[in-house]
Amino acid sequence: MSQPSEHPETKGQVADAVKGNWVDTRAPAFSRPYLRLSRADRPIGTWLLLLPCWWAVLLAALAAGPFTLWDGWVMLGCAAGAWLMRGAGCTWNDITDRDFDAKVARTRSRPIPSGQVSVRAAALWMAAQAFIAFAILLTFPPLAIALGIASLALVAIYPFAKRFTWWPQVFLGLAFNWGALLAWAAHDGTLGWPALALYLAGIAWTLFYDTIYAHQDTEDDALIGVKSTARLFGDSSPRWLFGFLVAAVLLLALAVIGAVAPLGNPLALVVALGGVWAFGWHLAWQLRGLRIDSPETCLSLFRSNRDAGLLAALFFAVALFL
Repeated sequence: MSQPSEHPETKGQVADAVKGNWVDTRAPAFSRPYLRLSRADRPIGTWLLLLPCWWAVLLAALAAGPFTLWDGWVMLGCAAGAWLMRGAGCTWNDITDRDFDAKVARTRSRPIPSGQVSVRAAALWMAAQAFIAFAILLTFPPLAIALGIASLALVAIYPFAKRFTWWPQVFLGLAFNWGALLAWAAHDGTLGWPALALYLAGIAWTLFYDTIYAHQDTEDDALIGVKSTARLFGDSSPRWLFGFLVAAVLLLALAVIGAVAPLGNPLALVVALGGVWAFGWHLAWQLRGLRIDSPETCLSLFRSNRDAGLLAALFFAVALFL
């Protein structure tokens, strides 16, 4: 008896993709495996890569001068670059992890282990995305260009981190928040200590949300020998997450104070710090609802970090006009 064929809208769909996403329902069939490699069907990663960049542009504009059309271009360029470099990075991750992915229930449906895309085709797709992102980067000041090139080392190392350390989330944080430094430098070609505080805040935030994310795979990761902070912390994860929450909020507040306080505008400072409070409130809400033994809850909370980051960005944007 023949097996029923897959519905056209679910054929090749990745297990943890957003249901009914545009890739699976609207993108041309030939492009879907490549867009899945880029995680276009799972946009949360692009947001998490982009939001520290937007924080940096907004705070740099508060610190060193008015928001200009150039800053608007930097924000747009960062958005395009985040989509492209997240896609290139995820493609590289899937190339290096193809054997691991085939052994994990959540990831065996990805394009390479499921046979939708060959390793050679994936490598060419990765190179194409990186090339376009580099073309955008060349419109930025020299320091930002140098920082963008330097980030490639972090991107290259990250997929291997879970093989040699229990803290691969640190490497993800280093890579995912590098854009905060790059975008700050793109504002006027310089960096100040608030940019470093912002970068460290982003790393603490990444440790928070990616530990939650990693709790989806703890059983499979233990079977295949993959390390993560979720496995390291185990049932103690909520206490560690609270520590990352506090670190992220304090460092973000430090970055805001360093950028805004010298302006002598108390209202702008209060509003910008309101963004820090809203960000911290959202992380506390996530922690209250966390169930580390529920993959569905972990995935939902992980995705909600887009809203946490957007809350901060909204307050920073309002402070610009005060």
